[in-house]
Amino acid sequence: MIRLENVIFAYEGQQAPALDDISLELREGQAVALAGPNGCGKTTLLRHLNALLTPTGGRVTVDGLDTAERSCHKEIRRRVGMLFQHPDNQIVGLTVEEDVAFGPGNLGWPPETIRTRVDDILRDLGLGSLAGRAPHTLSGGEKRLVSLAGVLVMRPLYVAFDEPTAYLDAAGRRRVLAIMGELRREGIGVVHITHDVEEMALADRLLFMDKGRIVLDGPPRELLGRPEHFGSDAFPLPPVTDLVYRLSQRGWPLATPVFSVEEACGKIDACRGGTANGIRSGGEAG
Repeated sequence: MIRLENVIFAYEGQQAPALDDISLELREGQAVALAGPNGCGKTTLLRHLNALLTPTGGRVTVDGLDTAERSCHKEIRRRVGMLFQHPDNQIVGLTVEEDVAFGPGNLGWPPETIRTRVDDILRDLGLGSLAGRAPHTLSGGEKRLVSLAGVLVMRPLYVAFDEPTAYLDAAGRRRVLAIMGELRREGIGVVHITHDVEEMALADRLLFMDKGRIVLDGPPRELLGRPEHFGSDAFPLPPVTDLVYRLSQRGWPLATPVFSVEEACGKIDACRGGTANGIRSGGEAG
């Protein structure tokens, strides 16, 4: 379990804390989506999970290991893998296989163990044919998978993703989300920052942050299905969710909330020819 107790963190030169008295628990096997407006503290919180940052006040522990203890950092970072928003920031090897082997080599694993684990993880992620390639020659989606391989080769218990599908095309996004789902099924805790409502809906738990605080915490469909929480600049209701909610308020027999365009189209199509057509003929739902 990752536990944050009354965590405060302030960047040097800034008066307002980036994290303001945050307490929460994150468990193995739990998928947690972290959302909120830019500058609310999401990435700062994520970097506290594996001791890249340590609290100004309060305490963070990973399975009982205190992030304030430098002697614990190596084990904490093995247990909690971190994927940055820009994969170039964490790719260090001259080839794909060298990059993936960097972490285990840094921990002093036996060479034969490193070779086996690197080969296995590259195969599992469909990267075997890229093993000898220079990372700078890869596409954005391939770099994302290479950086993920460098994390998973360490056999973490938790993986923290900072906007893992940003800048990916549809195929790359589906692949990354599928891998995140596989991690969850394998009992690995997943925490990821996202602005995408469909990705929020896939999580077990949704945390909304604002001004360094966690202001909403609960099941995604429950939170996103209560529009009274949204509508402000801090928490705008996702467009497709807002559309279906407004139609339901005007008499369309639509179950809410809705989290994707496909889901919305399916529900609207199901209404055609009945009550919905009568409403649309009145011109009120447009």
